[in-house]
Amino acid sequence: PTLVSGLATGAAAVTAGGEQTCAVTTSGAALCWGSNFSGQLGDGTTTDRGAPTAVSGLSSGVTALVAGGSHACAVVKGGAARCWGSNEFGQLGDGSVVDRLTPTSVSGLSSGVRAMETGGGYTCALTTAGAVRCWGNNEHGQLGDGTTTDRGTAGLAIGLSSGVTAIAAGSAHACALTAGGAVRCWGDNEYGQLGNGTTIDQ
Repeated sequence: PTLVSGLATGAAAVTAGGEQTCAVTTSGAALCWGSNFSGQLGDGTTTDRGAPTAVSGLSSGVTALVAGGSHACAVVKGGAARCWGSNEFGQLGDGSVVDRLTPTSVSGLSSGVRAMETGGGYTCALTTAGAVRCWGNNEHGQLGDGTTTDRGTAGLAIGLSSGVTAIAAGSAHACALTAGGAVRCWGDNEYGQLGNGTTIDQ
């Protein structure tokens, strides 16, 4: 393993996406580096970076950060969700399919977000009330809303309006851990990754 330039100390968390990496510093700043073809580094450009670069507008207050295939999202102080990068399927949650080179607010999630997860062209958020809300690519039902229609804004996953303590997102499926210790999964099930004994998408 090689040391990341400028991060010998001061990093609080790290996340890796398709071809980019991001970190949160102990002061709450977001830094990203690597591929930037869709603006997934959030620095206002599409220039690849070989060293950590500040994400525009996120120099403090970041409490969580997650990198997807070619987009990234952050939770900032107060529980607001911000995303940037590729938006082909609406995975940035701002109601458009326009790539964003700097962080944009997720519609309807200006507060109350505890954590976020990114998959292959979609994003899910866990709220402080224990609800799961997802948006973006829905080809296999990975948004959990009972359809296969892409969404450009956050929609509630059916049956998960409360009681969820953690979420995880794969390429085209997602899972939730409930307060009672149950695991519920939805989306692509080609290889049985939903764990229900079938290979049928749910």
